[in-house]
Amino acid sequence: MCGRPVTEHNRHFRFTLPDPVLKLPEREATPGTWMSHASARESVMMQVPHVGAFVRALLPVHLTGHDSVTFGVWLAIDTRGKRLQSLVEVWWDDTRYAGLRLEGWLGNTLPLWGLLAAPVTAEVRDVGETPYCVASSDEALSRVLADDWDRDTVLAALPES
Repeated sequence: MCGRPVTEHNRHFRFTLPDPVLKLPEREATPGTWMSHASARESVMMQVPHVGAFVRALLPVHLTGHDSVTFGVWLAIDTRGKRLQSLVEVWWDDTRYAGLRLEGWLGNTLPLWGLLAAPVTAEVRDVGETPYCVASSDEALSRVLADDWDRDTVLAALPES
């Protein structure tokens, strides 16, 4: 109705790696790294020695004009007590995955807001999709998730894809 293509109303931006992994000399090729798929771009989980474990999540941001941008982020998760191994089992079992709720920390710096390492809760909304970031005890991230943001300002802050 506005004359723009539909893809301009709901943008998607996927981070390839968590920021802490980007800082490593060998990145995801660091010896001992485990990924759920053949490449970091395809993976939904990864564990990097001396850095940590990460899982994918979607972080939706509401924009003015009924638009949105959804960030495909990495969440750092606590793996004490073999949490990643149990998560792997749940992730590919639709019945158990449907009730999945994760507590973690944002593993990527969001354009415009930053917020690296902000605490975040993610939950599964649809078994065919990655969990969504739904809440945060961090006031700034909570506002990012709940408020409407100026469309032009946010889109101008996105890196070229």
